[in-house]
Amino acid sequence: MDHQSVPDMPAEIIPPATRLMALADRFQLKAGGELHRARLGYETWGRLSPARDNAILLLGGFSASAHAASNADDPSAGWWERMIGPGKPIDTDRWFVICIASLGGCFGSTGPASINPATGQRYRLGFPEVSIEDTAEAAVQAVRRLGIAQLACVIGTSMGGMTALSLLCRHPGLARSHINISGACQATAFAIAIRSLQRQAITSDPEWREGYYSRATAPSAGMRLARMLGTLSYRSIEEWDIRFGRTPIGRERAVPNPKASFAPEFMIETYLHQQADRFIGRYDPNCYLYLSRAIDRFDLGDQTGGDIMAALSRAAIDQALVIGVTSDLLFPLCQQEMIAEGLRRGDVATETLRITSLRGHDAFLADFEQFGPPIGRFLTSIACRQPDCANA
Repeated sequence: MDHQSVPDMPAEIIPPATRLMALADRFQLKAGGELHRARLGYETWGRLSPARDNAILLLGGFSASAHAASNADDPSAGWWERMIGPGKPIDTDRWFVICIASLGGCFGSTGPASINPATGQRYRLGFPEVSIEDTAEAAVQAVRRLGIAQLACVIGTSMGGMTALSLLCRHPGLARSHINISGACQATAFAIAIRSLQRQAITSDPEWREGYYSRATAPSAGMRLARMLGTLSYRSIEEWDIRFGRTPIGRERAVPNPKASFAPEFMIETYLHQQADRFIGRYDPNCYLYLSRAIDRFDLGDQTGGDIMAALSRAAIDQALVIGVTSDLLFPLCQQEMIAEGLRRGDVATETLRITSLRGHDAFLADFEQFGPPIGRFLTSIACRQPDCANA
């Protein structure tokens, strides 16, 4: 294939309010490669205090951009809109919130959809292997360039929970506290299997073309299948039964051709197709491949010779809140219990919260009533350790 003749691929998807910060020119990657003139996408809310002691770093999930909430530059709702803002659980009247986009994604931070400065073309599969640890290091650079010596709190959700743990264990003392929501120290075999099937769906699509797809011929069928698999794993079996059961669509069973007889027949099928259709064009396929593999390869124990508990005990924070969901298939509750145990071994005052919800891994995005109050209370408790608590 003449790669030079292939039209440009779908470009990065950078939200209007996302700012771009240059990283160190020769940004070293865990796998041994390096990025030149790389950048990190981020957004902020609230104001940094004169003492620079009220900063919260937010690290989101696999398909999350830096646009976690609306702001003056982008009034559209963010992925955690109900959680961030004046008077909300993450109160921007008190806190200065920073949310970053992961390296390897397509939301402003350098990834496969970005331009390679050495060639003037998009990286595509020429992008080097990227890891969870690389995003953690990029986040540390961002925090320091914003003039923040120590964060009040690091909050990580899903994949962001992995990134947060990597950051805390690699840079003890960088934060005073931590909230880990549906995170993990390493992926389970089930989660790896799901993501493997998602990658196979994309790479089996003839339009993927070894990463050299064009704007007009992106591997949409593969991306749809990948998203449907993901959607199934994000929620619980019980929720699917309650919401859809065996409810039929209502179409006539008699159809004129054999292929049509295998078209969606139940409401659950229609819902999965609708969710997949909404995702097309909102995420780059090559970025999907790179970041999903980064999740699979992450192992917090890599930092301590394979000893996960030793890695967790190095976090050097004062207190933590670890939240898990009883119906989570992708990041099951036992993984959050491991995080809490390891932090306690490092003498971290750790509160654990088991949330009963049918919404599975997506619960932190959907069950605001269960997540908002405890997160707000935890942040209030760490705020009251600051000298100006009486003036709050």
